[in-house]
Formats: sequence, C-alpha cells, structure tokens
Amino acid sequence: MSATMIKEFRLPDLGEGLTESEILSWKVGVGDTVSLNQVIAEVETAKAVVELPSPFAGVITALHEQPGSIVEVGKPIVSFEVADDDGGSPAAAPAGGGVAGSGAGPGTAGSGTSGSGTNGTSANGAGTAEAGTSKRQPNLVGYGAVVESLSPPVRRPRNLVSNPAAAEAPLPSAPAAETSTAGLAAPAGERPRSTPPVRKLAKDLGVELVEVAGTGAGGLITRDDVRNFVGGRDLPAAAHHLAAAPDRPETGVRPGAPREREVRTPIKGVRKFTAAAMVASAFTAPHVTEFLTVDVTPTMELLAKLKASRAFAGYKLTPLTLVAKALLIALRRNPSLNSRWDEAGQEIIQFNYVNLGIAAATPRGLTVPNIKDADALSLPELSEALTELTETARAGKTSPAGLSGGTISITNIGVFGIDAGTPILNPGEAAILAMGAVRKAPWEYQGEVALRQVMTLSLSFDHRLVDGEQGSRFLADIGTILAEPGMVLTMV
Repeated sequence: MSATMIKEFRLPDLGEGLTESEILSWKVGVGDTVSLNQVIAEVETAKAVVELPSPFAGVITALHEQPGSIVEVGKPIVSFEVADDDGGSPAAAPAGGGVAGSGAGPGTAGSGTSGSGTNGTSANGAGTAEAGTSKRQPNLVGYGAVVESLSPPVRRPRNLVSNPAAAEAPLPSAPAAETSTAGLAAPAGERPRSTPPVRKLAKDLGVELVEVAGTGAGGLITRDDVRNFVGGRDLPAAAHHLAAAPDRPETGVRPGAPREREVRTPIKGVRKFTAAAMVASAFTAPHVTEFLTVDVTPTMELLAKLKASRAFAGYKLTPLTLVAKALLIALRRNPSLNSRWDEAGQEIIQFNYVNLGIAAATPRGLTVPNIKDADALSLPELSEALTELTETARAGKTSPAGLSGGTISITNIGVFGIDAGTPILNPGEAAILAMGAVRKAPWEYQGEVALRQVMTLSLSFDHRLVDGEQGSRFLADIGTILAEPGMVLTMV
C-alpha cells in the first residue's frame, strides 16, 4: 500500500491580476475521490464565472471555504489526500508559473483564458501536450495535465459502526433510508445535508449543523429546523431577527410575509467590477453622444426575406445582427472609431481588427463580452457568433478572455422598449452604439406621410480620439445602410 500525503490547493490568479474571487458552489464534498482536472468548484471573479478544475488526483479531506465566501488569491480553499509515490503532482506540470499545491500563491497562474476555455490550453502554452499523448481536457490557467477521462465524484465509504457484523449487513432501500434519517441529527463523521442559505443562517446564529436534526427529505436540514433548534436560547437581538425572518424566494417576498423596509445587497463580483469600470470611463474619457433617427423599413423587410431564405435556415437573425453588420462596414470607412487612447505611452492605438463587444444584461450584472475578429465574419457567421455570445453570457459562463480586448461595442436598449440613451464607453474603447426600439411612426416617404418602421441610434465616442466630423460620418454611414441596404455597394 503506497503512502499518502495531504496537499493544499490555494486559490490561483484566474487571469489579468484579479485579487479575489467568490466561491459560488462546490461540486464535490469531503470524502469524494476526484481525478485530475475534474471540476471541483464554481467561482466568480470580478469578470466572469469560472469552473475550477482539480490540480490533483486524490480524496477531498477538507473544504476551507463555504459558498458565498470572498477569498483572496493565494488562500487555501481545499485539501487533498494524494498518493506519495508521485508527490501528488499533475502528470504534466507546466513549464513555469504553474499552480503547485500549497506552494501556489498570488500571481502564480498565467493570465489569459479561464478554465472554461475552448481549446484547453493556457495563454502561455502550459496546457500543450506532447505529441502522441492522450486527449487533453479543459484546464485552469497555468496548470493542467493529460488525462484519459473525467469521472464523477465517488463517495468514499465511511465506517460509522464498530461492529463488523453490522458493517456487513445489507443497506436498507432508498425510501427506508429517507424515513429513518428524518428527524435525526447527522451521525458523527457525516457532513450534515443542507442548502447554502441554511448554512449561512446557521453560521449567523452560531449554530453547529451537526447538532441539528433535519426534518426534510432524506434528513435535509431546513431553515425551520435551525430556527426550532435556536428556540429560547439567549441570542443577540440581531440573531433573533434572523431566526424570525420569513423565507423569501430570490425573486420576491412570499405572499403574506412582512415586507422589510430596506434590503442590503453586498457589492461584489461582476457588479463591483462594472461599477468601477464605468466610473473610471465616465470621468476619464470626454464623452460626446449624437443621435440619429432612421427609417429602417427596408432593413426590416430585408430581415424578413433573409429569415425565409433557405441559405439562412437554422440561423437566428435579429435587428441586432444587421445593425452589427452595418457598424462593421461603416467602421472600414471611419477607422478612428476603432482605436484606443494609451495614456502611459502617450499614443493613439488604431486597431486593424474589430473585437465587437455586445452589452449583455445577466443575473450577475452587466457584462460586455466581445466577438473576436468580427470584421472577418460573414453575415451567417456573425449571426452564429452573436447567438453563442448571448447564450454564454446569460448562463454566466463567459471566460475572462471573452470579456477583454474589445475595440468597439453595441448596446441594444431597444429590447427594453427604450428609444434612445447616452451609453457610457466600455473602458479602453473609442465608441459605443446604442440601438433603440423599432417603432411604427408617421414618416415622410416619397413626398407623402406614411406609417414607417423607425429606429433611433445613439453614438457615444471619446472626443480625444474622435472629432465631431468623424463621429457624425460614422453614425451617418450606419444610418444610410439601415435606411437603404443597397447602398452597401457604394461603400465596399
């Protein structure tokens, strides 16, 4: 039997110098056997939600942080029991800068793509396998190894009885097990079954869940179980308030429950990063916003024809798709809108590629993921990229790399029924276009008043980079394409 040793895994830098992350959920528990690169946790950085793969193959011995905890880079979050024959090291250690158990700390992981990257390699090439080895699985920035497959967590059996004969007795069926565990406190050595909100309530009230009898299905500990356990114990006034507080679903207050006069939400994660970025942008770049209202009836008619076309079958085409394409075409004639102000180098950097950012409202706040090299995509490819970007953002799975490197952005406020606004620039970009709702309105058409489909475009730009003439020409070009798509022939 080979010797074992305990290895700590410290929270790595998940990219771009981020200093902390929030533990959203654990995918494993104490006693689980995990394989190398198996996803063990889901964490939220200031930019995105990232799946955290295991740096070791072994058994989980301790989880040092609970879901909801804000953890600084370099702090230990989980311990493993690993075989001592290879030191518990990954089979293919990275060439420099990798996370290596307890020796890892801030800045040890390379920057670039997250653990949910598409190609399974890190930005510094640490994830590249040698020729002829097994297929590489997705890995975290700065470390990873070649593995044959990923297996689900396997619960290590626990010997909770001292009588060998009892240990060999057959286990009861699932329904009998649920019935027998309800109303009983968790046995010694067994992790109490509960949900994150219940664990937080117990922590706030100073209650050890191992002492609480669970009345839920399968012995699950509920909020009422924690409240009943507290009973008449002497607690601070704040704790009594917590114990008496009614259950509230995330989306609102339970009917009939007393309504709190104030609700306080911690500023963290994506919302904290977005707020800081917007303040920095608003008070650094001199914003100018221009508006243009356009008759987009021809574009909406074109959209209907494309949807009915066999060539676009299976593609999700929306007004955003055509506005994005119009912006990319207009950008070729107005390249100053695709640039960045470099304060440190005292230079204006003009990009010869377009990473098109799309502002997305997600449950965790506003994000602006971008489509890399969007200017090189055909209309069907752009449609496909927009669909994938939106679905990934709404699921909270956009990687840090997908949120960085944008050169110009679009925000679609029309989906909320808004006509126009003054969008704030995404930091480091020269312009952002807001597209309003498409509405039917009386409009001058061929010398008469007719009911037409109208849209208002709002363009904000950095006046250090873009003069009024340049911004106006750019906005006018987009408007011309949307008002008469055939005019594209004169622009390309």
